[in-house]
Amino acid sequence: MPAPSATAPRFLHPLHAILLAFPLAFSCSAVASDITYLNSAVVQWSHFSAWLVAGTALFGGFVLVWASIAFLFARHSAYRGRALAYLVLVAAMWLLSVVNSLHHARDAWGSVGTAGLVMSIVTALLALVAAWIGYSAVAREIVR
Repeated sequence: MPAPSATAPRFLHPLHAILLAFPLAFSCSAVASDITYLNSAVVQWSHFSAWLVAGTALFGGFVLVWASIAFLFARHSAYRGRALAYLVLVAAMWLLSVVNSLHHARDAWGSVGTAGLVMSIVTALLALVAAWIGYSAVAREIVR
């Protein structure tokens, strides 16, 4: 197997990849805590969900800023399409997580319901697809 080239263009900067891991983990955990709250009615799970969704929005904002800058300064035309798709997914994830955070800020019984759970699931799916696009480019560069 050939060694990776030191001059090969990277899709995700290593710090960007670390930042992307937070919304991915937080959004998937929010889905789990929303489901647990709907099945148990223990208010603490609603609080967990609210904090996890807020963390998704916070770190998703950092990832969105980094993805916007990376798209604007993408020099390699091969990465322009991938960078645009990644930027759109991250922007949708961030916007939905902000709306979901406002929804989860309501009182415990009215915060989750089906709307909160659906928003959490869609946010997690958007984070998973964005991570797939971002991390798969990194894996391909290592193999080359």
